[in-house]
Amino acid sequence: MNNDGSAITVALDVMGADVSPESIVGGGLLAAQEMGSNLHLVLVGKVEVINDYLKKHHQLPENVSIENAPHAIAMSDAPTEVLKKKTSSIAVGLAMQKENRADAFVSPGNTGAVMAASLLTLGRIEGVSRPAIVSFFPSVTGKPTLVLDVGANVDCKPVHLYQFGLMGSIYASLMYSRTSPRVGLLSIGEERSKGNETVLQTHELFANSDLNFIGNVEGRDILNGKVDVVATDGFVGNVLLKFAESVEGFLTTSIKRQVQTNIFSRLGAGLLSPFLRRLRKTFDYAEYGGAPLLGVDGVSIICHGSSSPRAIKNAVIAGMEMVRHRIADNI
Repeated sequence: MNNDGSAITVALDVMGADVSPESIVGGGLLAAQEMGSNLHLVLVGKVEVINDYLKKHHQLPENVSIENAPHAIAMSDAPTEVLKKKTSSIAVGLAMQKENRADAFVSPGNTGAVMAASLLTLGRIEGVSRPAIVSFFPSVTGKPTLVLDVGANVDCKPVHLYQFGLMGSIYASLMYSRTSPRVGLLSIGEERSKGNETVLQTHELFANSDLNFIGNVEGRDILNGKVDVVATDGFVGNVLLKFAESVEGFLTTSIKRQVQTNIFSRLGAGLLSPFLRRLRKTFDYAEYGGAPLLGVDGVSIICHGSSSPRAIKNAVIAGMEMVRHRIADNI
């Protein structure tokens, strides 16, 4: 749709998240305010729910419109429900992109439903065997490490893992301006002889490719900045993601417990508070907004079901950047 430098249209699913629709709408409005005329935001959901919130809190900005979707896919629903409910917010938002009425789709709803509907509606990019979800992990370099897949494909063949690394390399190159991104294959050791049969065969594919393949990497390498892109299957990737999501809460709880021990600890914590805030921010998923589904013929971003308004704002902006950099066209 967007090929002339005009406003980028992002369809935002405001239904079906763990948080209230008001929180999602609020995040969308933050993005609309920050991006101004560069963004046309479409709030997709039950029009009466959206209007009720807007009447209480906001006027509808000029760069925001509403697309009615009378049904929602709940988190507890099977992913296949989206195939039956053609007027759900997920189905309607993705249909807008298919019909060239939107350039990108963002949803904090049912992950399985978003994946299923994205595949059915947008289709795969030619040559891609399986789309993958990419997530962003902090590193000591200050630049995120991309890990994929983190949940779309539990069982993978070597060709799938190779394509994950290829798509991740393209994404890192275009979105983060990284020249020749370093690609690693997650394994139980750095030696090329380590790993199961799938990892061993995948290693050969990478080694014989034109990618900047640095070899096998271990879990510790994700945070130490040794690699830009890590390829793994969705089972291991999702375990990594859920563990990483627990780190910020663990650090916060541990620090509070130590601070309460005595007055000197409290004084020290006061002096360190700016550093502690930056540390928490490092592990805050809201910084990256959402997880792109790479390999579908379009832009589909899956957000956390409990996304804050700031996370939604950042996901919408990330969708705009993916459109600007023509990620799907370059994969």
